[in-house]
Amino acid sequence: MKKLLFAGLLGGLLLAWWLPTPALAQSAFDGTWKVDLSKAHLPTKPDVLLLQNGMYECKTCAPAFSVKADGTDQKVAGHPYFDLIAIKVIDDHTIQETQKKDGKVVATSQTTVAPDGKTAAFEFSDSSDTNADPVTGKGTMTRTAAGPKGAHAISGSWRTSSVANVSDNGLTVTLKVEDNKLSMTTPTGQSYNAKMDGTDAPYMGDPGTTSVAVKKLGKNSVEETDKRDGKVISVAKMTIAADGKTMNIAVNDKLHGTTMSYVAAKQ
Repeated sequence: MKKLLFAGLLGGLLLAWWLPTPALAQSAFDGTWKVDLSKAHLPTKPDVLLLQNGMYECKTCAPAFSVKADGTDQKVAGHPYFDLIAIKVIDDHTIQETQKKDGKVVATSQTTVAPDGKTAAFEFSDSSDTNADPVTGKGTMTRTAAGPKGAHAISGSWRTSSVANVSDNGLTVTLKVEDNKLSMTTPTGQSYNAKMDGTDAPYMGDPGTTSVAVKKLGKNSVEETDKRDGKVISVAKMTIAADGKTMNIAVNDKLHGTTMSYVAAKQ
């Protein structure tokens, strides 16, 4: 579940911004930026899950999958971040999820539905796209539709309502503009060095993103397009505030058909 909830968000953190400056002057975007989750507007499109008759199904994952919910590793195809998933039912309101890639655990999460069934709380640890310490955090979900009668409490449609306590390595990015190129690095090992003319450049350190294109839209705005094997998976537009201290970012997650926006502050 965590990968579904955060693919768009954590992918969006690895974005870039650029403001034209004199050739030898420092760019206003040079430095480290950190996302303020308290100002994030999360996707409104719900995640649809079903746990019934010993099977767990994620209907809105990209691609969707259905596996046995017996706590054992189950093969899944088409997901660049994991190839095995294990769903363990703790009780009638709680499940644990473990994801593996090439036999190694890359993500874990636990989700507990409240007794009234209207909300759920989750916590996670994810190293599926990091080459350093895992990204950790927690959050809440709000039910938007009930699951079928007799199904586990996790079944139904859920909207992520809050995300909190995400470790700094999942919220920060360092940027540098030089020779009309933007370089990007993150604490979790992602990087690129892209021209500002919209041409593709290699995206390193993320199994789900293989290339990136950065295009200037205006004096204070740029657009980043992330691709996987030539297919567009995310488009983000970034606009710097007049004070130069914050940036507004709008992300269109093409894989899941969702949008979100958030604010990053210069550190």
